Amino acid sequence: MGARAWALLLVLCGTIFLEGADIAMLAVAIPSIRSDLGLSTGTAAWVISAYVLGYAGFTLLGGRAADLLGRRRMFLTWLGVFLVFSGLGGFATEGWMLIVARFVTGVAAAFMTPAAMSIITTSYAEGPARNKALLVFAGTSAGGFSLGLVIGGLLTELGWQWVFFAPVLFAAVILAAAVRLIPAPVSVPEPGAEYAAEAPARPRSGGFDLPGAAAAAGAMLLLAYGVVSLEHGLDDWPLTAATVTAGLLLVAAFVGIERRAAVPLVRLGIFRTGTVVRAGLGALLFLGAFMGFQFVLTLYLQELRGWSSWQTAIALVVMGCDVVLAPTLTPLLVNRYGHARVILAGFLLAATAYALFLPVGMDWTYAAMFPTLILAGTAFALAYGPLLIAATDCVAEEEQGLAGGLLQTATQFGAAIGISAVTAVYGLASAGGGGGAHGNAGDPEGSLDAFRAALTVPVVLAVLGVVVSLAGLRGGGRKAQPAARSHESGSTFSAAATSASASAARDAR
Repeated sequence: MGARAWALLLVLCGTIFLEGADIAMLAVAIPSIRSDLGLSTGTAAWVISAYVLGYAGFTLLGGRAADLLGRRRMFLTWLGVFLVFSGLGGFATEGWMLIVARFVTGVAAAFMTPAAMSIITTSYAEGPARNKALLVFAGTSAGGFSLGLVIGGLLTELGWQWVFFAPVLFAAVILAAAVRLIPAPVSVPEPGAEYAAEAPARPRSGGFDLPGAAAAAGAMLLLAYGVVSLEHGLDDWPLTAATVTAGLLLVAAFVGIERRAAVPLVRLGIFRTGTVVRAGLGALLFLGAFMGFQFVLTLYLQELRGWSSWQTAIALVVMGCDVVLAPTLTPLLVNRYGHARVILAGFLLAATAYALFLPVGMDWTYAAMFPTLILAGTAFALAYGPLLIAATDCVAEEEQGLAGGLLQTATQFGAAIGISAVTAVYGLASAGGGGGAHGNAGDPEGSLDAFRAALTVPVVLAVLGVVVSLAGLRGGGRKAQPAARSHESGSTFSAAATSASASAARDAR
């Protein structure tokens, strides 16, 4: 892979690093923001949840928009929106300003991230080259979140506003580099070109599926709102139930619209691709378990043990070992055993890691916690990247954005479900029973029991992931095939460039 090809990959990975770090930094800074702006507990919680709501609600639409409207255009446009609204968050003086800024930033990420992923999957030849690129992409995501915890702690010391301003500077650098490095769409790329340049967006004789787009966005927003609402207690459960029901009805309406549409927004036949469905379900379960565990662990360290946010961030850094293992160890395992077996190994490690933490005590040392932390990070390295490979494996080039959008939708819903589930279980198990994270502040032993109960959620989700992974193994998770070699250029992109040329030639007829 040439230097320019690596530069493109680093730019695209920079966006997923930015997205992960952005979430982590805000999580660390929210106590300071709440204190400085005088936010209520509910408002502070929605500052966090608004991002998830925007991200989960629009990722499916964002992935398909990349296919239909142009991946480069969607990536650059929404990276710019991310930059602007992240900066506006730093100037907020009221809670509602932060909530709006975070919601729009989440929507921007929903369009930006699937576009970045589909640029990777359509620019690298299927096989080891694409697999390595996706594994680096996945490792960068975990590294962004882990390092974001530390960076967020440092920036909060300077002022919580820097948690919003720092991503602006980083996003501006990425945007400037992306304009130069991401190739503009061309009708027929030259054979042997290093980049498989994107073909221009094709005119759609049936028009853009606006009813389908509206139904999809509405359904995802309602379902995301219903899931996120569980994080804020069960007092409003009738509204939550009504919201979820309305979301499911919109899903049914969306399916009906897509079946009748001349040019559907989502070709429903993609759900008959077993790897796409299993990868989405696997990502939902894996991220649900991982984020749920990390949420409970953070509460345990800060609320029960009295650790500072800085100490907690340093303790969790070891879980970011994925950033090293994903591009080094995981490609070797995938090439030798196939992605299905590596995904299964990741889920088995995750289930083991979370189970080891179930008997956590009031005075556990960091050494006692370390096996769980290192195993959880290694599990992420083994499972998440191969899930990206499985989600885009055997998917047509013109639907790579859709496949990426489906996977990112699953990951966002998984994270929301995991955090909501552990919050609900903690609330039910605590003496207060109100679903809050502080229900047993005066009863350390009661809080510890509630934490142990909540820790069963990630264990259950990881075990369910093992079951899904076994089904994928029986379905035949193939080993990655070597990329076609080009004697003319020696580029890892050559096979994809040839495919893009053929596609553009077909479109020109």
